[in-house]
Amino acid sequence: MRPEEVVNLDAYPILDRSSPKRAELVARLKRELDQNLYVSLPDFIRPAARDRAVADAMAAHPKAFHNKSRRNCYLQRKGDETLPGDHPRNILMDASTRMIAYDLIPGDCPVKTLYHWQPVRDFVAAIVGSETLYDNEDPLQPVNLLCYEPGDRSAWHFDSVNAFTMTLMLQAPEKGGDFQLVPNTRSDSDQNYDYVGAIVRGERPQDAVSVAREAGALCIFRGCNSLHRVSPVEGDRMRIMGVFVYESEPGVTGDPEVNATVYGR
Repeated sequence: MRPEEVVNLDAYPILDRSSPKRAELVARLKRELDQNLYVSLPDFIRPAARDRAVADAMAAHPKAFHNKSRRNCYLQRKGDETLPGDHPRNILMDASTRMIAYDLIPGDCPVKTLYHWQPVRDFVAAIVGSETLYDNEDPLQPVNLLCYEPGDRSAWHFDSVNAFTMTLMLQAPEKGGDFQLVPNTRSDSDQNYDYVGAIVRGERPQDAVSVAREAGALCIFRGCNSLHRVSPVEGDRMRIMGVFVYESEPGVTGDPEVNATVYGR
């Protein structure tokens, strides 16, 4: 599909970088991201593009890698025996997702069209406060389709290195599958273990913000210091989302060990 057929330019006038409307939109979205550590852009793609992306995901789903893991919120498979049993580093949680890698997605799939379009890349860079963003050049990582079948979930975790994460909801499940985030759970100077432990033990559910999950919504968030998860999916309909990886410098490829874990190859 052509970029203009994918992105809802009526709601998001991103083409003219000198346009006052674009400047106002970017300023509002950047302000929301800075204040809340997430921002949601509803109806970012057109319905026909959304439907095509879902169809591509369903067609590739049999080849998706089923990634099952049991880790703490720091993405570690083992705890620390020198710490108490209820310390967040010793609380291991189950996660289960189905990952469709970049090379399994058709070249004209709307998620690839969106990702590689320079106006979108410039728009996202302005929102996150980067001068320039570049495409990831790994054969598997740049754009993924992430599927959650009934019972699948993403456990509470911090992102390891990404300055921001960008996702696109393509199909919401019948129930569950909520994206939840606890802004500023920790800081660069304070691990805040007591509070992190309270979140992962389920003692402060009221602190979690549920981000809109309507199909077609683009979400940008900062997850390095904010715990986040996807709650268990319920019902017969899969939760399907696009995941996009931009870089701050050109020529970036992935870690083979990470690829083996995430994609099974």
